[in-house]
Amino acid sequence: MPHPLGSKPSKIIAVHLNYPSRAAERGRRVPHPSYFLKPASSLSGTGDPLVRPEGCELMGFEGEIALVIGRPARNVRPEEAWAHVEFVTAANDAGVYDLRYADRGSNLRSKGADGFTPLGPRLLDARTVDPARITLRTWVNGELVQNDTTDTLLFPFAGLIADLSRLMTLEPGDVILTGTPAGASVVVPGDTVEVEVTAGATSTGRLSNTVTTGPALEEHGAMPRLDAAEAEAAWGPAHTPAPLLDPDLERGLRSVAVATLSAQLRKRGLPHMSVDGVRSTRPDLRMVGVAHTLRYLPLREDLFARHGNGMNAQKRAVEQLRPGHVLVMDARRDPTAGTLGDILALRALKRGAAGVVTDGALRDSAAVTELHLPVYHAGPHPSVLGRRHVPWDTGLPVACGGALVHPGDLLVGDADGVVVVPPHLAGELVADSREQERQERFITEQVHAGAGIDGLYPLTGEWTTRYEQWPDNQPAS
Repeated sequence: MPHPLGSKPSKIIAVHLNYPSRAAERGRRVPHPSYFLKPASSLSGTGDPLVRPEGCELMGFEGEIALVIGRPARNVRPEEAWAHVEFVTAANDAGVYDLRYADRGSNLRSKGADGFTPLGPRLLDARTVDPARITLRTWVNGELVQNDTTDTLLFPFAGLIADLSRLMTLEPGDVILTGTPAGASVVVPGDTVEVEVTAGATSTGRLSNTVTTGPALEEHGAMPRLDAAEAEAAWGPAHTPAPLLDPDLERGLRSVAVATLSAQLRKRGLPHMSVDGVRSTRPDLRMVGVAHTLRYLPLREDLFARHGNGMNAQKRAVEQLRPGHVLVMDARRDPTAGTLGDILALRALKRGAAGVVTDGALRDSAAVTELHLPVYHAGPHPSVLGRRHVPWDTGLPVACGGALVHPGDLLVGDADGVVVVPPHLAGELVADSREQERQERFITEQVHAGAGIDGLYPLTGEWTTRYEQWPDNQPAS
């Protein structure tokens, strides 16, 4: 089916990275948008095939929102930019990662093939659309794999238009592909990709394209090549990534008590690393994982509809979890409204989360306690978050229980509580904590035998010598 634009645009401009969920998935953020061009010959419409050349294995899909320029834009300011957009529609920024190595970042061959930019099926009048309240969804074979909104974009649409128009004239019919959220991955022949853009009650309908196999490329240039790095980039979360945390380091952190780690952190001038005021639903379970953060802000009723409903930051944070993540919530130490309930806790468990830490309240506490998932919280409360909180953003430094938690920090929890471990200190903390606990076992043994604690706790003088000669402190022969 022909694409809905009619005539071909002078250019198709695509944004590399624009959704926080995609940035979190990729593990990087950028200070300014970057772009690449796709040829107009790559345009197609709903029902047209996505042809994967024989010999290629990594056919990627990326559901996107496409902007169609309606009147020339040159040196426009952000506040004037949206008036230059005529239509909004759905797009699939498809490509084959097998050729990406040959393009040196241009994506020309990997994403510029005929049919690799389906658009449609319907165009939404931009005058009727709030650019900050658009929802993008993508399905593969009927399963929802991408679901995000434009309220937290790294680079709002008006900023993209203003940025590009500083250097070039955006002409009527030009298309801007505005980036893809988390969930983009690989499809194979026979798979059907559907993309839909909705703005309020209006919808583009589903842009539907099925992957087929095409003939092999003639050997006149670069040929498909598969390597591990490109495979991981193409598959995204569907690929089996390296563990977030080195398994040996994880075992080491599990082997020592939170109280010991806290003492060792204090010795290093870090006395404020505990998450205060939280208790665990499962004190029988130890927790070790990598921080993935979520921030709540105080409730403002006029902003809650925009930030609190739909696929809000709270739900996005759960869907972004990878095995080994600990979801850390900054709820302003306010325990008078729930920040997590049984359904999202179950979803976090299914996503492979190592635990959840919130300095706010927990709903459905009895049901959450039954899950094999340690959830540290400030207390149970029946109210939903909309009573006190607005879920605002993810993947940034937060304050939780008085502790500063940066994404990528390590969280260790047991029955005593939770401590934040800077990754660069983790190895030496484990070694020194094991030594501390070995000394404490010796001290405990002596106290059981009737010794007094003077000079024994902590070890000094003769007791130090006796500890060094202690059989449990000797290397195995």
